[in-house]
Amino acid sequence: MQFDVFTLLPEVFPSYLNSSILKRAQENGYIQVDVHNIRDWTHDKHHVTDDTPYGGGGGMIMKPEPVFEAVEDILGNPPVCPLILMTPQGRPFSQKVADELVLHPRLGLLCGRYEGLDERIRQHLVTDEISIGDYVLTGGELPALILIDALSRLIPGVLGDENGAANDSHASGLLEGAHYTRPAEFRGWEVPAVLRSGDHGKVAQWRREGALRRTYERRPDMLEKIELSKQDRAFLERLRNSDEN
Repeated sequence: MQFDVFTLLPEVFPSYLNSSILKRAQENGYIQVDVHNIRDWTHDKHHVTDDTPYGGGGGMIMKPEPVFEAVEDILGNPPVCPLILMTPQGRPFSQKVADELVLHPRLGLLCGRYEGLDERIRQHLVTDEISIGDYVLTGGELPALILIDALSRLIPGVLGDENGAANDSHASGLLEGAHYTRPAEFRGWEVPAVLRSGDHGKVAQWRREGALRRTYERRPDMLEKIELSKQDRAFLERLRNSDEN
């Protein structure tokens, strides 16, 4: 999968992209991330990419010319793939949205800065808008990295465990339960015996019930959105009864 990132701060990206899983994903050819500096498409000696807003007001606005030229040079006119604006005004990012976006072989990501960008960019160039939450950041670079990270994990081969992404919190519709590793005993706290039993069926049941319990305790709203088995419902009923008693 290829990501084309359009930004005024390309220096933000290398340290994260060149680390750990994303570094290996690029080295092994699972993903390609090309970061494009919008300033390279300006035509003045100061590489100006912003100007004062019409009608007055505080802050500066990203100019349309360099953004249009950058995107059209790299992605074509019209763009050959979706161009996503990272903005708090966009549709909320979720695991479901990640599952949708990863089906595209290529994505463009536009990172805003300053007070905002010229509305003509939004109306005539951008094809989608994504928000990572109901809060405001100084730019779209961190949201773009979050999107790249979340989508890359869904690409077969990127994670060492082929089922790893499917077992993550939210991927299955539940929060993940507890995890343990060596030592078996630490400061008097022991790893649950079932995890050391070697009985894969019991381990799977323990993990499923742990995910149900954690979701019930922390995000009960999620339980209304997924399909639960008869066994799941019976376990949740026992949890509710214990709370009432």
